[in-house]
Amino acid sequence: MPSMLKRYFAGIGAALAAALIFPVLAQEPIKVGVTLTKSPPGSVVQGTQVTQGLEVALEIINSAGGVKGRPIQLIYEDDQGVPERGRAATEKLITRDNVVAITGTHASGVALGQIEVIKNSGVPFINTNAWSDDIRKKGAANVFNPSNYNSRVAKAMAEVIRDMKVKRVLAYPENTDYGIGQSELLKKFIAELAPGVEFKYEALDRAGKDFLPAVIALKRNPPDMVVIMLLPPAAYIFMNQLYEQGVAPSKKTWLYDGAGIADYPDFWQNTKEAARYMISFGLYHPAMKLPPLGEKVRDAYQAKHKIDASRLIFQAADSLFLIAEAVKVAGGTDKEAMNKALRGMKYTGARGTIEFSQEPGFTFQQWVEVPYVTYQLTEVNQKIGDAPLVQAPGMPLDPAKLKR
Repeated sequence: MPSMLKRYFAGIGAALAAALIFPVLAQEPIKVGVTLTKSPPGSVVQGTQVTQGLEVALEIINSAGGVKGRPIQLIYEDDQGVPERGRAATEKLITRDNVVAITGTHASGVALGQIEVIKNSGVPFINTNAWSDDIRKKGAANVFNPSNYNSRVAKAMAEVIRDMKVKRVLAYPENTDYGIGQSELLKKFIAELAPGVEFKYEALDRAGKDFLPAVIALKRNPPDMVVIMLLPPAAYIFMNQLYEQGVAPSKKTWLYDGAGIADYPDFWQNTKEAARYMISFGLYHPAMKLPPLGEKVRDAYQAKHKIDASRLIFQAADSLFLIAEAVKVAGGTDKEAMNKALRGMKYTGARGTIEFSQEPGFTFQQWVEVPYVTYQLTEVNQKIGDAPLVQAPGMPLDPAKLKR
């Protein structure tokens, strides 16, 4: 046989063998767009964790044969935590990359910048971590929210403040849609649930490097509690200055984190003693019971990264699991069929059984019962799993467990 024919048949044989051994890879991939922060000024730490959570879910899905025999492919775009960048990234993913769904967003400002593009396209959007109630109030029929939301956090925080019986509270949010919105909601819920509490807030620049003027003002007249709703690196700078000036945590003043930053990988290296005795709102604690899929995500993440999973790992994983399930239920990647599947979905993911409310307002297409906890850090470099739970999911706060 001529050498050319030998090479031809050898090539065919190799292709057939590959198709038999790797049948999933022979199918056209399902393209999913991901917008998240890979560079400043947004939270790169959050973007990294969302990426890691998506990659864990991707491996679980594709190693099991993908969806209807097709692997999922993730296409990433850096939004830098900036609304305009998020909008441009979304337009590219939809018009040039032809993705069947978009996920990954972890900043409210970015999500609000994306939403008109998303809404007009009809492409399903799974909100990974944008908390602003305004995203839900837009009423976009193709935007789904398995993430946390501001009203849930604000009410939970107001209940903690009520149960701790503090009288004077000052909050310091970042000057973003998330921070200002969260503070206004906290003010509203405190008025309803703890009307005797004096509450004020002062927004801080999320790109700020020095918050000493605000800290010195606090030092002159310290409140019973300082609440922070800042993301790193601003959160770390502010916390350290509070501690260095003896303001909080202290015998006089509690420090309460409402942004859920205590499980960030770089948290302790940037805070040290400044975080000891801090009370934290959390969306995950190792003492929480997880569904089987959540245990699988946790174990896969720990095996790969050699550290405990954080709440963003589970949120990102659920985002991709929901897209995969929508394709499965819809019988393909038709966007209207996928949106319909998501609206009627009752899916047990990594954190619990997710279903989307159709009530208008801040719960529209929102997983209303997102589980949450309250815990306190009592030692420097303490793992979240070792931090005492003072409020388990669905349970009231136990103030007797708090230390100062």
